[in-house]
Amino acid sequence: MRTQKELLDLINIALEQVDLDKKPTKLYDPIRYVLSIGGKRIRPVLCLMACELFDDHIENAIKPALALEIFHNFTLLHDDIMDNAEKRRNMECVHIKWDENVAILSGDAMQLLSYQILNQIPENHLKECLELFTKTAIEVCEGQQFDMDFETQDEVLIEEYMQMIHLKTAVLLATSLKMGAIIGGASKKEADLLYSFGIETGLAFQLKDDLLDVYGDALTFGKKIGGDIVCNKKTFLLIHALNKADQETLEKLHAWLKQDDFVPEEKIKAVTEIYNQLGIKDLCLKEIEKHQELAFETLRNIDVSDTQKKSLAELANELMDRKK
Repeated sequence: MRTQKELLDLINIALEQVDLDKKPTKLYDPIRYVLSIGGKRIRPVLCLMACELFDDHIENAIKPALALEIFHNFTLLHDDIMDNAEKRRNMECVHIKWDENVAILSGDAMQLLSYQILNQIPENHLKECLELFTKTAIEVCEGQQFDMDFETQDEVLIEEYMQMIHLKTAVLLATSLKMGAIIGGASKKEADLLYSFGIETGLAFQLKDDLLDVYGDALTFGKKIGGDIVCNKKTFLLIHALNKADQETLEKLHAWLKQDDFVPEEKIKAVTEIYNQLGIKDLCLKEIEKHQELAFETLRNIDVSDTQKKSLAELANELMDRKK
């Protein structure tokens, strides 16, 4: 079995070979910029890992892995515009470095490019993978819309929030695993188990992201700490705080949520203190642990050796226990 680094190297080499040296440069330069920022390439690595569980020859999984990575980065371009984000992986977002119109159009091109690349996979798996990919792409858009809807909703149930992150984050991780399994020749049962493993891993991953936005280190997290608090984002932490707070604390929290004119650092400090008083951090950690346990229970049921699954388990642990 190849190491995570070896798989990452394969992905990076393949990305460098994607022809983006084209005109108009204002369309392709942002794409090159985004893909050059790097990162762990989690989704394509998961795709290759899943394929290798069932087939040592993972060459056929390179194209879908690339498609997944390019599609994921397209979603980030558009998400950053919607979230008014300034930085991604400690680098300027495309809409800041260029402008919003450039970011929208380059993102559109990335989405189409991902389909163009996916269309190059072996014919015997093409229909199934295209259907899965398209279903997932629509679900990611649904998740993003739910996320935006929550901004203007007075009340968001925790069940609604979990469904939103299921769509916005978890399904793409799950699809990365399932697509790799399909290319590797896995049975439907094994491919579906890997999809379920990806869903639980993805939920834990996003919950950890919520946690790090409040309690992380800006230098390692790659984004400003407290961004979710500043923009009143309905996260797992805020929803639980609104549910758990007594009347006095609830009034304090609502006062901060309603303020239009405030010093960001003061709001972040005040809301974080409320989270601390209510034990919200521990609640989030317990929820992460729950989905972590469900993920590994599913992984144990996949009928390949523990040695083969070791790299996959290690990567999942990294995602759930990360500091950035």
